[in-house]
Amino acid sequence: MPSQSHLLSPSHDPYARLAEADAESVRVIADRLERRAAHPDQRAMTERYLADIPWPVQARVLDAGCGTGAVTRRLAARPEVASVLGIDPSPILIARARELARAGAISFEVGDARALAAADTTFDVVVFHTVLCHLPGADKALAEARRVLKPGGWLAVFDGDYASATVALGPDDPLQACTAAAIAHNVHDRWLVRRLPFLIEQAGFALGRFQSHGYAEIAEPEYLVGQIARGADFLAADGMIGRDLADALKNEAKRRATEGRFFGHIAYASIVAQKA
Repeated sequence: MPSQSHLLSPSHDPYARLAEADAESVRVIADRLERRAAHPDQRAMTERYLADIPWPVQARVLDAGCGTGAVTRRLAARPEVASVLGIDPSPILIARARELARAGAISFEVGDARALAAADTTFDVVVFHTVLCHLPGADKALAEARRVLKPGGWLAVFDGDYASATVALGPDDPLQACTAAAIAHNVHDRWLVRRLPFLIEQAGFALGRFQSHGYAEIAEPEYLVGQIARGADFLAADGMIGRDLADALKNEAKRRATEGRFFGHIAYASIVAQKA
C-alpha cells in the first residue's frame, strides 16, 4: 500500500500543470472555477480585498493567472480601471475567458506569471487571485509583478489558507481525510498564505492591509461536497481505501447536506502591498 506521504506530494496539483493538461481536465477545472467565483461568499471576499486597493485613475491592471476570467471581468467593471489584461498558461482557459468576456477594455493572453511578456513599469495594479498557492516558484511571480508595476504601483494577493480546510464535525471524522486528500492533490503549497507577508516584503514591496476572510458552506454545500467526492476518489486511486468505502464517504457527505448537518470552512487571506 502506498505511504500516506504520497498524498502530500505537490506534483499532484493540476493547476500547476495546466499548460500540459488534457482538454477534458481543463474543461472540468474551468467549470469549477466559474461555479466557485459565483458563490456569494467568494464574491463578497473579492469585493472586500479589491476595496483595499488605492485605485489610481485610469488604472492599467494585470490579472496574473486569470483562469476563466471571473475576476478579470470584475476588475474591468470597476470605474477606476482603463484596461485589464488576463494571463494564464492554459490556452483552453484563455479561450473560455474570451468567450465569457464579450465587452469592455479587457484582453487575454497565454502566459506564465513567472516570466511575463510585458515590459517594465507597464501596470498600475497586479492581482493574484488564488494563484500563488498553485505556483511552484511563487517568489519568481512576485518578482515579475514588481518588475512590470509602475513606481508606486499596487500588488493585491488573495489566496486560500488551505491547511485550515475542514469539514469535520468532530475528532476523527472520516470525511476530513477526503478533504485532506483533495487539497493535497489540488494545491501545490497549502501553507503559502502563512509565508506571504515575508515573501512579499522580500520581493521589494511595502506591506499594506492584511485581511483574514472565511468561506463556509452549510446549506447547499455544492463546492465542498464535490471536494469530498474528489478526495474520496483520490484515496481510492492511491490505494488507501477501497471503492466501496469511497462511495460510502461520498454518500455520507450527501446525507449530511440533505439533512442540514453539513459544515465546511476554508480560511482565506488577502494582502495589498505597494512597490517600494
